[in-house]
Amino acid sequence: MPVSSNAIKEYEYSLEGSPNNNLDYILVKVIESRAVFNKIAKDLGVKHEYPQFIFVKDKFKYWTTSHWSVTNEHMAAVLNSLKSRNKFSTFHN
Repeated sequence: MPVSSNAIKEYEYSLEGSPNNNLDYILVKVIESRAVFNKIAKDLGVKHEYPQFIFVKDKFKYWTTSHWSVTNEHMAAVLNSLKSRNKFSTFHN
């Protein structure tokens, strides 16, 4: 399975489980929405990688990962670390 297909599968799997309802989950498909992604990358100062998971907190990049590191377990660990501190914000992918 290609890395991008695997990342989409992991992202969708994480939403099927117990997503945090205090967050916004947004999927941006770069090929179809390049201008949107370019704006996100510029505003957050992130290097484009594909596939890429970006967690945004207080309008700044809080955490990012890409390629085979985009897993349900990896995303859950980051989101759970915030949940335990009762600090929530927006999540973008």
